[in-house]
Amino acid sequence: GPLCSILVKRFGCRFAVMLGGLLSSMGMVSSSFCKSIGQLYLTAGLITGLGSCFSFQAGVTVLGYYFVRWRTLANAVASTGVSLGFTLWPLLSQYLLDEMGWRNTFLIFGGILLNCCVCGAIMRPLQLASEPAPQSPKPGREAERSAEAAQLSNGASSPHPELQRQSRRTACSQALQKYLAFDIFCQNKGYQIYTIGVAWMMMGFALPHVYLVPYAIQNGVEERKAALLISIIGLINIFIRPFTGLLSGHRVFTGRRIYLFSLAVLLCGLSNFICIISAEYSVLITYCIILSIAMSGIGALTFQVLMDVVEMDRFSSALGLFTILESISFLVGPPLTGLLVDITSDFHYVFYNSSFFLISAALFMGISFCMLEKKNKLKEASKVPLDNPSRYQYSEMSTQPQPESQLPPAAVYITSI
Repeated sequence: GPLCSILVKRFGCRFAVMLGGLLSSMGMVSSSFCKSIGQLYLTAGLITGLGSCFSFQAGVTVLGYYFVRWRTLANAVASTGVSLGFTLWPLLSQYLLDEMGWRNTFLIFGGILLNCCVCGAIMRPLQLASEPAPQSPKPGREAERSAEAAQLSNGASSPHPELQRQSRRTACSQALQKYLAFDIFCQNKGYQIYTIGVAWMMMGFALPHVYLVPYAIQNGVEERKAALLISIIGLINIFIRPFTGLLSGHRVFTGRRIYLFSLAVLLCGLSNFICIISAEYSVLITYCIILSIAMSGIGALTFQVLMDVVEMDRFSSALGLFTILESISFLVGPPLTGLLVDITSDFHYVFYNSSFFLISAALFMGISFCMLEKKNKLKEASKVPLDNPSRYQYSEMSTQPQPESQLPPAAVYITSI
């Protein structure tokens, strides 16, 4: 995440997407020659994962640059690619594995992912209008710098070690603020609440996708029919996500999309109780339909809400820190739940855990943003409007008799108070 932010800042989104496509393709092709699971960790895991991060994160960033008024709908339509992958990738993978084997499957995946370079090539670079124009340094500051430079040059041939350490600390602090958005995280309460809430949500969000198929197989569902459940989720997402984006882009929801997002997370958490009730195939299909509707809201609004709480010129940096915390949760959640399932031999704990994390995250974000909104309204109400201070100033008039030539007019029209 942070490395992608640096690439976007230095070279632009087009370069980052094309580099990501190249790395993803190289990782998949290299995987076809692997001879151990350790080598696959490096190729399919690290190299392909790094490339996917570059392509995905830079693609989300450039989308925010291209669209303003229809940004929510654009995010939703673009995210249907994820839904399309959910629908086609399991079926395509199973077919290629059966017909060609896993080595040739990796080769074909490498060719498919190389198309990210084509997608990146057509991403036209844009200059942000909000970037401040370069300012000339102030005379006082320039004099201070000249004095510091003279002191360093006259004091010794090499800078003092303490000054070197202080300079390194300053450079490190500036880099962290620029590329990891620690300053935004500390100062922007909305970004702070949202990042923590999504990171907590990701602990349980991925669990149904990882364990739904094994859960169905354990309860007597045929393997191919169980794999079809994931495709059902993706297929419904393709049609629901654009509708969700169109709905949330209405002016009524301006500034209130976080509540729609929290509602979608809450529905996603409550839907897991369907699997706890029964594991029949018809019930699992019903669960997939409700889950996919909730997922559509989450997928369409995740990055749009982030764009709402952070200025666009700092979005790539904010997305870097957001990605770190989100990915750590995504990495930790499934293995811990898998360990619990191994110990208890009960798949119900998967859905219990998922519901706990999703419902608590939804309540945390919804209540916190509601309190933050009330606090901001109280602050605005406590401020006395002083748009035109002269309107509220009193003027003194003499009570002594004045000559006739200086008498005030017979009628005075009061036009303001």
